[in-house]
Amino acid sequence: MWNDFPLLPDNASKMGFQIDLVWWFLVALTVVMTVLIFAAVVTFVVWFRKKNDGRVATQIEGSTQLELLWSGIPLVILMGLFGWGTAVYVQLMRPPADVMDFYVVGKQWMWKVQHPTGQREINTLHIPVNKAIRLTQTSEDVIHSFFIPAFRTKKDVVPGRYTQQWFEATKLGTYHIFCAEYCGTKHSQMVGTVTVMTQDDYQNWLAGVVAGESPEETGKKLFEGMRCVSCHPVSDKTTTIDGAPARGPLLAGIYGKEVALKDGGKVTVDDSYIRESIMRPLAKVVAGFEPVMPTYEGQLSEEQIIQLASYIKSLKGSEENSGAADGGAKK
Repeated sequence: MWNDFPLLPDNASKMGFQIDLVWWFLVALTVVMTVLIFAAVVTFVVWFRKKNDGRVATQIEGSTQLELLWSGIPLVILMGLFGWGTAVYVQLMRPPADVMDFYVVGKQWMWKVQHPTGQREINTLHIPVNKAIRLTQTSEDVIHSFFIPAFRTKKDVVPGRYTQQWFEATKLGTYHIFCAEYCGTKHSQMVGTVTVMTQDDYQNWLAGVVAGESPEETGKKLFEGMRCVSCHPVSDKTTTIDGAPARGPLLAGIYGKEVALKDGGKVTVDDSYIRESIMRPLAKVVAGFEPVMPTYEGQLSEEQIIQLASYIKSLKGSEENSGAADGGAKK
């Protein structure tokens, strides 16, 4: 019977044990300190209760050594816990280099997922075992939270920005997805499943699903269809695809680089910056260019913005282009 009510969900991720270890240490520390405090309270109540034996209370000035002791021990424990938790957190924020990028869009009340190769799912996610998976997430409406208990991973999905989380599943099976942030009347129904498969089964699953286009391919068509190429060169420093002088910064090889801004500041080109550049192009204008780009707010869905960002990320510049720090995203 007790097996039907586990204290924790199944641990099926690479980081799960480390996260559980921190959690159990906190629980054990809390229990021990609670017992000690209540034991001391009961002891003092009994030992120092009022007695009718004529004794007169005396003033106790205290003990410096004792005060240092009960201040020093908690300090050491808490700083050790802080360092331990920080080390685990840093690992959670730094996925390995060979991570697979998936894209998640939350919407009342469903999860829309796109694979790196273009396959799409709703409220389900199929992934290979022993492979690092990174989710780039955003919301079309309100704040959601993508939570997979078995992987010990949870991250808010926020409208107007991107959040990321990664995990590596270590056990085959099917696990629950929940929305952990109240998002409306059907919040409790915003659930799904993650299916962890062997590498061969995952490849067979991909082959059996109509892939459509990858985010990069769709993003390229959007980029060209919206005539972004008329302002932003993707392979040449000074001219666009039409041969006209570039009115916008070079995009090839710019992702992940730091660029100078017109106001004297600097910014790193990442997914969030690209999104901001599309929706609010005047917020951070790249040095050397005029604020002439129109906003696309209300004209693009969150999925289309992700696709455009994926295309820009895929643009690889030459050695000369990669070294240029005066380029930028869509400005």
